[in-house]
Amino acid sequence: MTSIDTLFCPQCRNILDYPTDHAFVTCSVCGQQQSPEVFEKHPFITKSKIKVSLSQPQAESTTAEGALIKEKCPKCGNPEMSFHTMQLRSADEGQTVFYVCLKCSFKYSLNT
Repeated sequence: MTSIDTLFCPQCRNILDYPTDHAFVTCSVCGQQQSPEVFEKHPFITKSKIKVSLSQPQAESTTAEGALIKEKCPKCGNPEMSFHTMQLRSADEGQTVFYVCLKCSFKYSLNT
């Protein structure tokens, strides 16, 4: 197995892209070229985490998954909710804010 260090450009230390043409690996930052052999014996392992769907009910003792905000829950009236944001639409549009009530686990989202 090759050293993990060989997956970085020896010139500028940028991470190298996996070769597509198998002729050589070209650094996208400085243009340094290397043989694709640096990738031959290195295993590529990817891992994913399963996210809980927003429509699934949570346990009664909900913990904050994001930051806390003074936002009144529309369902139970609790004065504080947890929230996090994601950019789901194009970059020139606003982000989506996801709210979760810490008391009743009510969830809703708002496009800003």
